[in-house]
Amino acid sequence: MPSAPLEPAVAWTRRIAVASLLAMVVLGLAWELWLAPLRAGGSWLVLKVLPLCIPLTGLLKNRMYTYRWLSLLIWLYFTEGVVRAWSDPLPAGRWCAAAQVLLCLLLFAACAMHVRLRFRNARLAAATGE
Repeated sequence: MPSAPLEPAVAWTRRIAVASLLAMVVLGLAWELWLAPLRAGGSWLVLKVLPLCIPLTGLLKNRMYTYRWLSLLIWLYFTEGVVRAWSDPLPAGRWCAAAQVLLCLLLFAACAMHVRLRFRNARLAAATGE
């Protein structure tokens, strides 16, 4: 039973990953439709949130593969956030970009920690014969 104390940590990283992913979807929609769209009335750039909806199912079903590839995908959104934080002419756009960068970092840390803890739990379970 040495892996039992790690279970709450795994659940916690899962909650953080799901919450930050949902926050990124909401932020992306609000950013491109109302807060600071590239064009008045919204822009087609709002479609950037669609790829973020795909991993949500995998995170909710606790699929390890989803955590692993999402930790790579998120760097595209991080890059967009950094570029737009320095180049967006509107202050609201810069704040949205900075929020996206922070959410990306939070999501990456949660995914990386989740994978690490689950591998550690699997290793401990294999060592104890569970």
